[in-house]
Amino acid sequence: MGARANDWHPAAAYLYALTLDGPALAWEYLRRNPRYCAVYDRHARGCDDEAGHAAPWGLRLLEDPVRDARQAQPAWLPDPDGMPQLHPDQAAAPDAPIFTLWRMPGRKQLAHDGHRLLLTAYRPEGTLRAAFSPSLEHGTAYAHGLAAGARLRERWRAATAAMERLDGYYGIESAPPGAHAHIHAHAHGRPDRIALLHMRSLQALDGMAAGATHREIAQALFGAAVVAERWHDLGELRAQVRRLARRGRSLVDGGYRRLLQMEPSRDGRSG
Repeated sequence: MGARANDWHPAAAYLYALTLDGPALAWEYLRRNPRYCAVYDRHARGCDDEAGHAAPWGLRLLEDPVRDARQAQPAWLPDPDGMPQLHPDQAAAPDAPIFTLWRMPGRKQLAHDGHRLLLTAYRPEGTLRAAFSPSLEHGTAYAHGLAAGARLRERWRAATAAMERLDGYYGIESAPPGAHAHIHAHAHGRPDRIALLHMRSLQALDGMAAGATHREIAQALFGAAVVAERWHDLGELRAQVRRLARRGRSLVDGGYRRLLQMEPSRDGRSG
């Protein structure tokens, strides 16, 4: 908490939040929860055994809250929507893609949650996450899997893009001579409103943790000139800071779990 409290003023320090997906944002809010930080601190000092202390936070293992979403790899419980599981395919077709982890482009992080190997691959078009069965070996054909349950439809819809991208990466290995499997990179466009809202909420949370007033937080978010012109006790700018603070606290206090799941479809549209 101390490092974030000292460095909350420059907005540039929070620009990375504009590119985070739901699970990464969930971690950013959880690591700002003082009760979680206290639990991790006791564990790190050997005062508490890890068993039983991670699950109440929706984790399989406790993750260090000092590590932001660019370094941390929290093992969520249950898995986030959109994270496929890879298993050996004992009945694969001769031309089926094969599992070759290091053929996949992008910056990769691997972690073991005690049962499986978790992959996080960072690509310009977005973060790719997957879980590998311990029986899946390099050079073998694989099959996709999803956990069963009441939300299977949402998980399937969220995981479809990830499974297609995985098949595309591994198709490079299995393509016949002369064929080319193209992986299209996408440049980041302008951040959408929700991404900007998350970035500002995180900065506001750190400002409050440092003891800053709402006006000081507004100056960091919108600039001193804007605040000098528009700040009033009952003005919209002050109300906006209050909404950011209230929204951030709600996500820190358990609301972060919503970021791990897709909303169920309503009338053919995603909620």
